[in-house]
Amino acid sequence: MYKIGENMNFYNVVSVEEAKDIINCDFKLNLKTELIDIKECNGRVLSRDIVSPLNIPGFKRSMVDGYAVKFRDLQGASESMPSMLDLKGEVKMGKMPVKSLEFPGECMYIPTGGMLPEGTDSVIMIEYIDKMDDATVLANKSISFGENVLNEDEDVELGETVLKQGTLLRPYSISMLSSLGITKVPVFRKPKVGIISTGDEIVSPEKQPQPGEIRDINSYLIYSSVIEDGGQPILYGVIKDNYEELFTTVKKAVNECDLVLVSGGSSVGKKDETAKVIDELGNPGILFHGISIKPGKPTILGKIKDKPIFGLPGHPLSCAVVYRTLVRYLLHAMMGFEDVDYPIPCKFSMNYHKAKGREEYLPVTINRIGEEYIATPILTKSAAISGFTKAWGYIKINKNVEGIYEHEKVYVYKFQR
Repeated sequence: MYKIGENMNFYNVVSVEEAKDIINCDFKLNLKTELIDIKECNGRVLSRDIVSPLNIPGFKRSMVDGYAVKFRDLQGASESMPSMLDLKGEVKMGKMPVKSLEFPGECMYIPTGGMLPEGTDSVIMIEYIDKMDDATVLANKSISFGENVLNEDEDVELGETVLKQGTLLRPYSISMLSSLGITKVPVFRKPKVGIISTGDEIVSPEKQPQPGEIRDINSYLIYSSVIEDGGQPILYGVIKDNYEELFTTVKKAVNECDLVLVSGGSSVGKKDETAKVIDELGNPGILFHGISIKPGKPTILGKIKDKPIFGLPGHPLSCAVVYRTLVRYLLHAMMGFEDVDYPIPCKFSMNYHKAKGREEYLPVTINRIGEEYIATPILTKSAAISGFTKAWGYIKINKNVEGIYEHEKVYVYKFQR
């Protein structure tokens, strides 16, 4: 068990992977589901597999503008020896053909997407047809069986699983739902995420800070991030460094939310009360206190009433990194969704030294020079907001290495979607 207990040593740290293992082992992250309108489901996560109730397109249709034919009628056709065909009308878009073609040598004009008439099996493109008169055309090219035809189950087959549970719904997957006639979509309910900022020095954004005070940054950083990740954020305001007030607010948030995030107070200063509150609100309390990550080492994960609660660092860059690394991971796990990053390979712009023992997340900008992308670090302290507002993304530096050489290949992960 990862719980350190009452006499735990602060910064008896776990690695990022160990922290994820704790999340996976200690929480049952199944949310309730709901049916929502298809127009509202962009960015939501499917709560069950979608199995096709029909074939798509459901009929044989032409993939080109041309003429529906029997392919055998065109065998051997060429520009020097075209095949003569009897034109029997045309197929109307969105309509069943009014007649079938029963005799050899017959054809019908058909637009892209039109339904093939009975008795035909292929379509010759209009470019290879010369029209002689209203009743006769010449085909100057041979074609194969089924050429330019989409079969009735070629796109989607009856009974096929077209979208799996855990799929993050985006415009293309939503268009699939529409094609199946599914207008009420089963999705996981948005996790309710309580957000609490702590600190005597923190004031709300609309107030003018006095000397020694700063405006609340992290509440709005986290609030926006939760929305981006499919959650429902709930702000509980700024709580001063007061144990009773923080205890009451955290207890209320735990009762009302699926996940609680407390920004600030996770270190070991005299006024840092977050760890004490988490440990005293219920068993098992704190699961770990400290991660081998830079920035973001003073991070807490606790468990109250089977619900996760994070104590996040108060410094904005540290808070952003821990959110991106662990909170987002937990939110997606709640919804059965696994986010996959596809980093951009770049060359590093300089020699950079780091201490061994901690995985580091270093914000960078990207510039393109010729055919190469160059990643340049933003060297800022974790208390500074500018580090991630200027950054395109970040690189992960393994805890067992001491830095990066100039021109070394690195992989840059985007901060935002």
